[in-house]
Amino acid sequence: MQATDTPALPRGVRLHHDRVRDTWVLLAPERAVTLDMVGHAILTEIDGTRTFEDITTTLATRYNAPVEQIVNDSAGFLDALRNRRFLDVTP
Repeated sequence: MQATDTPALPRGVRLHHDRVRDTWVLLAPERAVTLDMVGHAILTEIDGTRTFEDITTTLATRYNAPVEQIVNDSAGFLDALRNRRFLDVTP
């Protein structure tokens, strides 16, 4: 994930709060991923217009965490979602 990449949820993929389990999930046709608090925080910042750098800077400020740590954690998470086709990325 590069700083100038713009992540977006593809058509048919959405965040959903599972009220039965009281947890957030990322839903796609025939698939789902249960999210922890960190994953949910990252995905709520993705709007298809902001760059990866914008997103990680916002998260670092909000959670008072080192930008490098946020970048590393977020890049790994988003790359894994991209590999599983839960995320589109525009360079």
